[in-house]
Amino acid sequence: MCSMSFRWTEHRFAGGALALDVANSVILRSDAAKSIDRFAVPEQIVAFAEAATRLGAERGRFPALIAPQAAQKPDFLELREAIDDYFRASITNGGDDDGRLARLLFACGTALRAFPLAESLGNATAHSALSLLAAQARERLRICSNCGWLFIDRSKNRSRIWCDMAVCGNRRKASRHYHRTKEAQE
Repeated sequence: MCSMSFRWTEHRFAGGALALDVANSVILRSDAAKSIDRFAVPEQIVAFAEAATRLGAERGRFPALIAPQAAQKPDFLELREAIDDYFRASITNGGDDDGRLARLLFACGTALRAFPLAESLGNATAHSALSLLAAQARERLRICSNCGWLFIDRSKNRSRIWCDMAVCGNRRKASRHYHRTKEAQE
């Protein structure tokens, strides 16, 4: 995975829950050759915490978030991976996997012990993940058909397929238009 510096924009918080935005910090997760871990650079975790406080869907729920210290980073990254693994599999397979659920619960418990302050990013992320276990929240979880990010579908008819219409929806529509135009010319 490569890493680079970039800005945390509102689109980066399209998941609809802090836990999902943390999980989505790995870009192109399904393609190891192109995958980018935005948290590989420690300063990006600090920048993420600051941006999540300003831009995240749960910004009113948590006080100003504090990034984990260097020694706490492994616990925080394990929490991120457990969140992604459990919810992605739950959406894809349509049910619980006891091993994945146990890993998620263990990671949340570890985070709550390692990050005891409510304003810590690890603590807030664990609380956010646990709240997503409720049946009504889980029924609305989706995987973006364009970028593969996890998001909550809050549309009235539960038919949203993109994490962000302005970015992923437009990219997908532009791609379809390009291919239709190219086929018509051949």
